[in-house]
Amino acid sequence: MSAIPTSTINSSRFVLTGFPGLEVEYLWLSIPFSSIYAMIFLGNCMVLHVIQTESSLHQPMFYFLAMLAFTDLCMGLSTIYTVLGILWGFIQDISLDSCIAQSYFIHGLSFVESSVLLSMAFDRYIAICNPLHYSSILTSDKIMKIGVTVLCRSSLLIPPVIIHLKFLNYCRPHVLSHSFCLHQDLIRMACSDIRFNSIYGLALVISNLLLDAVLILISYIMILHSVLAIASREERIKSLQTCVSHICAVLVFYIPIIGLTMVHRFGRHLSPLVHVLMGNIYILFPPLMNPIIYSIKTQQIRKRIQRLFYVKGV
Repeated sequence: MSAIPTSTINSSRFVLTGFPGLEVEYLWLSIPFSSIYAMIFLGNCMVLHVIQTESSLHQPMFYFLAMLAFTDLCMGLSTIYTVLGILWGFIQDISLDSCIAQSYFIHGLSFVESSVLLSMAFDRYIAICNPLHYSSILTSDKIMKIGVTVLCRSSLLIPPVIIHLKFLNYCRPHVLSHSFCLHQDLIRMACSDIRFNSIYGLALVISNLLLDAVLILISYIMILHSVLAIASREERIKSLQTCVSHICAVLVFYIPIIGLTMVHRFGRHLSPLVHVLMGNIYILFPPLMNPIIYSIKTQQIRKRIQRLFYVKGV
């Protein structure tokens, strides 16, 4: 392995990692990645458009879905510049300030998505376990309050740990593991005391991602208990089918996070390409798959999209 230039260590800029060993193929790799980003933007914009224009979808479940689609849209916007910039040859590095800003949006949006998925689990719990009071519990006013709480919870808790990155001394090689910036990547290069970032960052993960996952699991245990109490087999299946889309969205979100965490924690001996692939799956897979999942599994969304294309085709 060639030595890393001293300028890379002393510079205030950080080298972005594309796909190690595949540099000559970047132009070809840019085609599928550009297509993925196009699908992310078109898919989530279509979901938002359908929910906005179809009055029958102005219900709590679809308001939460709109929050999810908007979060996925923002996640795509937060990474497109660096990911495609490397593949198209526009950029190779990023300034510290830009890196910190990008890491704030990536981690903040991940926490927002986790909170939205928890809100959707609560929606499914009320719809199945307490259907007679569904409309009185999840009013428009309460949904708005939930949305504000989700935004505040995610955006106000992260700044202390992200802002602290600005005051660290980065004396190790400024080479990022991915084509975008993550908090754990930056503190890995710091020579300063990172105990605050490590402890606060762990507390954030436990109080947001882990807590949300546990609450989602508990909500589905209660949903399953309620469904099993229904006498009719057809009604049990019908009730569970309303949860399929949400369960898929939860798995699509949490599995890449677990995979990326494992790679960062235990995969130092693995090829850098594995780190890059897991990072891109973490960033791109949920925003890409959620519109597909809800378009296929949610009848109201599917019919409205089909009607939209039929009208345009005519």
